[in-house]
Amino acid sequence: MNLHLLIPALFWPDTSQKEIYHDLSVPSLEVLLSKSTLTTNPPQDIDSWLCQTFNIAQQQGHWPIAPITLNSDDPSLLKNNQDFWMRADPVHLRIEHNHIMLADSRAFHLSAEEAKQITQDLNKHFCNDDLIFLPLHPDRWYIRTPHTPEMFTYTLNQVTCNNINNFLPAGKDSAIWHRIFNEIQMILHEHPINQAREARGELIINSVWFWGGGKMPVSAQSPYTHIYSNNELLRALALSSKVQHYAELPVGAAIWQATNTSGNYLIVLDALLGKSKYKDAYGWRENLRIMEKDWFLPLLTALKEGTIDHLTITALNEYSSQQDFMITRSNLWKFWLAAKPFPSFAVI
Repeated sequence: MNLHLLIPALFWPDTSQKEIYHDLSVPSLEVLLSKSTLTTNPPQDIDSWLCQTFNIAQQQGHWPIAPITLNSDDPSLLKNNQDFWMRADPVHLRIEHNHIMLADSRAFHLSAEEAKQITQDLNKHFCNDDLIFLPLHPDRWYIRTPHTPEMFTYTLNQVTCNNINNFLPAGKDSAIWHRIFNEIQMILHEHPINQAREARGELIINSVWFWGGGKMPVSAQSPYTHIYSNNELLRALALSSKVQHYAELPVGAAIWQATNTSGNYLIVLDALLGKSKYKDAYGWRENLRIMEKDWFLPLLTALKEGTIDHLTITALNEYSSQQDFMITRSNLWKFWLAAKPFPSFAVI
């Protein structure tokens, strides 16, 4: 049985904050990393990694995430595979100093009724632009465009908690979308939904983020036989590649092993990602401690006992190199590879 653990933000992104690792006990993880064979790749976010892993090609500067997730949310809308779809997800923008920072739905809750009312008003305004906003999920909106825009966009994960000025669409048609982007903010500025949210002390929805545009790929190809993840893109990729998918993560590695015997498994542990993006140092440390107890310790035991043949831990980092730690049972016998402190593996 082979297991691939994908762990975004396994290391704290700000390498200058070395105190984040003080008194953080993860001995099993340290052994696993120290005994592994390490390879590095360029930095990338989780959406890019998933598309590349499932052999999805970029389309004119976009990862075609919108049609892929749409195929999972409402496949009836994909009858014409020549349509260009784009995500237009609701976001909160906030001015900080001379920057405009973006928060995604991890920072707020939007009801289905609120999403419906906001998009109804957007559709009225943009009816002459042939744009229709479809809120198929409260925080997952779509638009279909009559023409394929010539521009490059960034994924929502890339821009979350960052200055949007560094991530705005670029290319021949980008000015059109900048106009639409600005008009949306004007419409939402004093929208009744936002007035009510503000009165309740909730973050307002004052913009959308355009990303993930493309046409539905012919197919996705999975290197795995089983996938555990609550990531919506991965759920859609599993559906497209006809791979068994489980949206509910096991409580830990011991429970996962008890119900599985053979195959190539991908498990995404993304509990660190949101904590990292929103600079929740305490939450990040606590989640890593839980992973040590529930995942790294039982996986180290499983390798020693030979119930797992091959383990890969991929540490995704948007700001420094991606690291792939690959370990087998025989690696554990390499006595000359002493366990090193966890922060020593953080890429600077």
